[in-house]
Amino acid sequence: MSQRAAKTSPVKLLIEERRRAIAERVRQEKRVTVDELVSRYGVSAVTIRGDLEALETSGVLKRSHGGAVARDEAQDTPLLVKETRRLAEKRRIGEAAARLIDDGETVILDSGSTTVEIARRIRQRKWSSLTVITNALNIALELSGLPTVRVMMLGGMLRQTSYSLVGLDAERALARLSADRLFLGVDGLDVVVGVTTPDPQEASLNAMMVKAAREVVVVCDASKLGQRSLAVIAPVSELDKVITDSGAMRADVDALREQGVEVTLV
Repeated sequence: MSQRAAKTSPVKLLIEERRRAIAERVRQEKRVTVDELVSRYGVSAVTIRGDLEALETSGVLKRSHGGAVARDEAQDTPLLVKETRRLAEKRRIGEAAARLIDDGETVILDSGSTTVEIARRIRQRKWSSLTVITNALNIALELSGLPTVRVMMLGGMLRQTSYSLVGLDAERALARLSADRLFLGVDGLDVVVGVTTPDPQEASLNAMMVKAAREVVVVCDASKLGQRSLAVIAPVSELDKVITDSGAMRADVDALREQGVEVTLV
C-alpha cells in the first residue's frame, strides 16, 4: 500500500514552479485538463483554473472547456515558456558569463531566460561593489537585497511576455549611461543579418545597449544560432564575444570566428 501511495502521491510545487511545469506539459502534449492537473499537483480545481488564467494572460496557452490547449506558435515566445527550454545549457552559459565580470564594473543585463541565469550567478558571489543596469523586472528582483550590488532599472512600457521595459522612457534613461560590458540575450544570431529579436521596440533599446557598452557579449543557447527574427539589433561586426553551448554546429561557430567574434562553448 505504501508503494502504491508513493506512486500516486501528487507533486507539491511552489506556484511558479507549478505554472512552469504546466506550461511545459502543454507545450509537449498540446492539451491538458483541469482534472488531470488537480490529480497531478494535489491542489484544488479553483487553483488550477487560476493557474490556467494566469498562463493565458501571459500568452503561454489558450483556455478551453475543462482545460487548456497549446497556443499557436508565435515569434515572441513568453518568458515563462522560454525558461523551461534548454535549462541546463542556459545555466552553464550563465555561469560562464558571470565569470567575466570583475568587481567594481558596471554591466548591462538585457531581459531574457539566459540573462536571468547570469543574475542568479551574480547573486551567489561576494562583491565589494557592482552596478547592474537592466530593463528586466525579474532580473531586478533577482538582484534585490544585495547591499553591494547597485541595480539601475530602466523605465518604460512593460512587455508582459518578457517582463521587460521598453519604449522612449527606457531609451532616454539609457542614453545617459555607459557600461563596461553588455550581456545580450537574443532570439536569433545569423552571421549575415546579425542578432535579432521579435519585438521592434526591444530591438531599438537593445541597439542602444550595444552602443553604451565597451564590450558586447551575446549569450544564447545553440538553437538560436543560424536563426533570424523580425527586428535586427546589431550586425555581427558589433559583437565581441558569444557564449553558447557545446551543441552548436561547427559551421555556425566557425562563421562567427571568421568574423572576429570570440566564441566560448560550455
